[in-house]
Amino acid sequence: MLSSSSRLLLLAFSGLLSYSATGQELRLDKKVTKALQKVEPNDLKAHIQYLADDKLLGRRPGTPGYQLAVDYVSRQLQSLGVQPAGDAGTFVQRVRLRKAFSNPATTKLLLSTGSEAPVPLAPAQEFVFYPNPEAPSVTVHAPLAFAGYGISAPELNYDDYAGLDARGKVVVVLRGAPKAFPSTVAAASQDVLALLQNAVQHGAVGVLLASPTPKTPLPNFKSGVFSVLDAEGKVAASRSFAPGVQLLGAVSAGTLQTLLRTAATDTTAAYAALRAGQPASVALRSTMKATNVSTYQDLDSYNVVGKIPGSDARLRDEYVVHSAHLDHLGVGVPVKGDSIYNGAHDNASGVASVLEIARIYARLPEREKPKRSVLLVLQTGEELGLLGSAYFAARPTVPKEQIVADINTDMPTIIAPLLSIVALGAQHSTLAEPVNKAAAYLKLSVEADPEPEQNRFIRSDQYSFVLQGIPALHIKYGNKTADGKNDLSKTVQAWRATTYHKPQDDMNGTFDFEAGKKYVQLNFLIGYQVAQAAQRPRWNPGDFFGTRFGSK
Repeated sequence: MLSSSSRLLLLAFSGLLSYSATGQELRLDKKVTKALQKVEPNDLKAHIQYLADDKLLGRRPGTPGYQLAVDYVSRQLQSLGVQPAGDAGTFVQRVRLRKAFSNPATTKLLLSTGSEAPVPLAPAQEFVFYPNPEAPSVTVHAPLAFAGYGISAPELNYDDYAGLDARGKVVVVLRGAPKAFPSTVAAASQDVLALLQNAVQHGAVGVLLASPTPKTPLPNFKSGVFSVLDAEGKVAASRSFAPGVQLLGAVSAGTLQTLLRTAATDTTAAYAALRAGQPASVALRSTMKATNVSTYQDLDSYNVVGKIPGSDARLRDEYVVHSAHLDHLGVGVPVKGDSIYNGAHDNASGVASVLEIARIYARLPEREKPKRSVLLVLQTGEELGLLGSAYFAARPTVPKEQIVADINTDMPTIIAPLLSIVALGAQHSTLAEPVNKAAAYLKLSVEADPEPEQNRFIRSDQYSFVLQGIPALHIKYGNKTADGKNDLSKTVQAWRATTYHKPQDDMNGTFDFEAGKKYVQLNFLIGYQVAQAAQRPRWNPGDFFGTRFGSK
């Protein structure tokens, strides 16, 4: 851990920002304070009203409604003096999406155990296959192995592949992580993409994800699975595909039990070992022959990217990103007579926050402009698997190595006064320092995640930047309430049950636009400190994510 004097040196500021003798208090130039105070709740409301209007039909990527959202935020950025930073001098970055389907009629899985005749499994009941976005037809004939959770974490002295020969095999993986893992590490470790990449590194040709309980339903792919293509038509980003994996599927808890019996064990014994933090990997005396046929629909969508140039001759070529996803779910199954999933909170509110951060910068005199440049990135395809952010983070419109941090805003949930915050991901890097200072300035307390089981750190666009080695965070509400009960998460959970990812997330719902104003001010202050600091943010020494991805 760095000493307070070392942290102060790392985050030394110009004359525009200064600290008290304790190194904890954030002081702003009067012009910055004035611009910060001018954030208007009604401006936030106006952005949300437009983006969540029925005429945008839920902002699903590839639809005219999403294009209306792209045009709106591009106009807003231009009106605020933000420079275009997309493709070829525009505000947009093209993102080529592939929607892939598996046809149950042509999906087959035959399971052979010992000398017994192959037994066909029932699609959609005992197994499903994810569509393969690169190979329209796949046939795999391979032995099976049980790889526990499918996790290799030498940093935590845990490896499900230790002593297991997975070469040329299809590995069966139980969804989960050791209880001893920190919540953010546990969430990242059981991310499907991480499981696929780890399987490939150990020579596996396929992965079957096993349901942990009989009550856990198999995935349903009727609406397709999305990936991003590069200019050559290869998969550039996907949450369910990694080069080298020919087949990804899911099997029921009953199928897992059948497979484990061929290794003279069962799920009870395997679960007991895994719960005790001990790998339970074992070769299975089974082979499988699988056929999977995929069909495709390709479409174009867009990220919106704007730039506020930095003022320092040396640091202006480095970038602080403020991001939010622009898309939502479109038109879907009616709920209470409404079929338009407007996404007012998710994530018109986050987009509005980024636009109002741009307005704060527009109000700053030239001498208070940030030293580093600021990128405002409104991404597509978050609801499809963080795809727009994955594409931008891997192929940004500026040099990737020059992006120093991402501050993401996704559904801040502005339904109650904001009195405390959770800074998801900040604990892994020196970003914790500007978070703490900004929160203290706004008289907000910083808390631990009240809902670690939600795996929120890997479920929003900031994680795409983490995977590229870029320190990132995502600010969410804390538990503090004005009545002293400090149980805001209960209120949010009740709201989530009736509103989240439903047509009821529209302007008729609950809003606290003063809380939205505070989110804008907080995220601006975090980004502004990073943009002004003498040194870029760094991963903490020995941090799991810095070790895994920091060298990219």
